[in-house]
Amino acid sequence: MSEAVNYEALKIENQICFPLYAASRSVIKMYTPLLEELDLTYTQYITLLVLWEKKELNVKQLGKSLYLDSGTLTPLLKKLEKKGLIERRRSMADERNLIVTITEQGEALKKEALRIPEILHEQGRLSSEDYDALYGLLYKLLAFEE
Repeated sequence: MSEAVNYEALKIENQICFPLYAASRSVIKMYTPLLEELDLTYTQYITLLVLWEKKELNVKQLGKSLYLDSGTLTPLLKKLEKKGLIERRRSMADERNLIVTITEQGEALKKEALRIPEILHEQGRLSSEDYDALYGLLYKLLAFEE
């Protein structure tokens, strides 16, 4: 007689990965029309968020900040550079390091992007308390990757 195997753990509703994945897609979908007005993709936007704050980083630091590998980051940076929003140059101290800097045009876009978080906050899908709790939990999950 064979043992009964319980496959409950394999049901999609019992997987933490699925609601995280679906919620991520949903949130990015909310950003998309707002970013299209700025001619940005979501990954271009989050890259600019880091550069608006730091102004200049090497590619390795930028990738770490965004949880992106260089294979994803390189074409993204090329597109942002083509749009005139960033500049890439080799470090004078170490030519292996590629430095990414926000341009004046990229910095000017910051003022236009300021309304994006305001609009999303107004949509109010989460209370402030739920937002804060979710934010904290998500960063706890990300800490496992480090």
